[in-house]
Amino acid sequence: MIYADAKVKVPFHDIDIMEIAWHGHYVKYFEIARCELLDKLDYDHRRMRESGYAWPVIDMHLRYAKPARYNQVLNVRAVLKEWENRLKIDYLITDDVTGERLTRGHTVQVALDTSSWEMCFASPQVLLDKVARVEGEGS
Repeated sequence: MIYADAKVKVPFHDIDIMEIAWHGHYVKYFEIARCELLDKLDYDHRRMRESGYAWPVIDMHLRYAKPARYNQVLNVRAVLKEWENRLKIDYLITDDVTGERLTRGHTVQVALDTSSWEMCFASPQVLLDKVARVEGEGS
């Protein structure tokens, strides 16, 4: 299993009048963990672009169990679930101290060849090679 964790402390500018994180900010928290995961693969957004591919998000799902509160430290885990034909990443947001589950979800991304902007029906070899390298290291 290839995964990455990110710590996020809920800032003042992310909360509403009830001092809970506004629901739209969870997408940002997912993105922070996704960037950590892509860094682990050595395939961040710059390297994607350099390799000739763009990876737009085409689907996202979030399920809220409990709210994140002002100043709460969250652990956001991103887990690579699929990579052969698309990039599917599962997310789990928990309280960093108690481990209590707050939110879970997933995103799906597809590869676009930036020379034609056509969608690829299989993930490019560059991604497959990077996943194989990390799997070989025993993530």
